[in-house]
Amino acid sequence: MTKDVLISISGMHTSAIDKRDLTDEPIEVITPASYFCKNGKHYIIYDEVAEGLQGATKNKIKISGNDTIEIMKSGLANTHMVFEPGKKHLTNYNTPYGWLTMGIYTKDIEILEEEELIYAKINYNLDINEEAVAEAGIRISITPASAGVVI
Repeated sequence: MTKDVLISISGMHTSAIDKRDLTDEPIEVITPASYFCKNGKHYIIYDEVAEGLQGATKNKIKISGNDTIEIMKSGLANTHMVFEPGKKHLTNYNTPYGWLTMGIYTKDIEILEEEELIYAKINYNLDINEEAVAEAGIRISITPASAGVVI
């Protein structure tokens, strides 16, 4: 994999309160990023700009082996989310509008590594301030920027 990559992150939340609530729209972001591998761990770094706010959030994704993904944010938003199957991790999430405590219970993770592709799928339950709010999924795809496409 090259240093310059494109990252696609898509996610979907379904209400934990009303499973019939299908009004949530999937969200997808495709952006340039930097990639490196150190000690067998994959790192992807990119900036996220929030619409209507000045500044940005620096994001770092760390993929360790076949079963752990960490997402670290600093700047406009600050947090350190850990996704590890069968475990619940708590984190503080600081936003420009205030902070909250999130609980992330990871149901499963799928990671696929190829020469020109890293793909990860995470399914998890999310609670905020100890109240269940969503069943969620994230899909992350990393490809060389020179390929010009994201899978």
